[in-house]
Amino acid sequence: MGKTAFIFPGQGAQVCGMGQDFYEKTELGRQIFDRASELLGFSVPELCFEPNDRLDITEYTQAAMVTTSIAMLKVLEEMGVKADVTAGLSLGEYPALVAAGAMSVEDAILTVRRRGILMQEAVPNGIGGMNAVLGMTAEQINAVVDPIENVQVANYNCPGQIVISGKLDAVEIATEKLKEAGARRILPLNVSGPFHSYLLEEAGSQLGEFLERIPVHEPNIPYVANVNAKYVRSAENIKELLKKQVSSSVLWQQSIEAMIADGVDRFIEIGPGKTLAGFIKKIDRNVTVINIEKVEDLEKLI
Repeated sequence: MGKTAFIFPGQGAQVCGMGQDFYEKTELGRQIFDRASELLGFSVPELCFEPNDRLDITEYTQAAMVTTSIAMLKVLEEMGVKADVTAGLSLGEYPALVAAGAMSVEDAILTVRRRGILMQEAVPNGIGGMNAVLGMTAEQINAVVDPIENVQVANYNCPGQIVISGKLDAVEIATEKLKEAGARRILPLNVSGPFHSYLLEEAGSQLGEFLERIPVHEPNIPYVANVNAKYVRSAENIKELLKKQVSSSVLWQQSIEAMIADGVDRFIEIGPGKTLAGFIKKIDRNVTVINIEKVEDLEKLI
């Protein structure tokens, strides 16, 4: 019998209406959304379910995404579905920490609200950007990007899809050189900042100060950290890893490979969209991925 992992998507997967049926059809889902509204001082259901401009603004997106994923997680746990390990892509690390028992629901929501504000304010609009590079290996991309100042690899998502981040002019220079080096396609990402780059180091430091006030517990199950793609089994370094994660590369492909090497053969993606399922299929087609984004999806687990 193989192992099961809970995995959670990051910023960019948000969509109007996410989590609405969990709010309307499950008592526990409603409680999570309503508790988030109490903590944050604004209506999270309104933010997530009704068309508005705020859902794509980082300081709101992060709280909305994490609340949605946690609401789905708690309904899943109530059904008795358990995981052996958990992980999340960037922002998705916070519901992963909740799933691992390392952080409370309330503290995760409050922390990502602060994280979103810090990341939003870190770099003025128009200064930085992120591009997805398709059709090149990590080694090929690093060979092009490393000599260029003010740009770096932000996400190792899966074979053939890697994201670069940094100052806009440096990202543009890197883009041209990557095209010359054989990139199949390069797509600008619709984000409000150069996330997971050195430009977010100060935001990470300020988040670290905020985290000093947040209780972090020994995980009940391990989670895999974005920063080093290693299993985290104790509370000792969690806050430092979360601080570094803001400006460090996300080692998502390496994280999935580490879980597969540990015997994980079933991944349950909890949250809006199927982004992580797409990545995993390119990493290893022999594992099973189940998406949970609607209440009806729970039937897949019965």
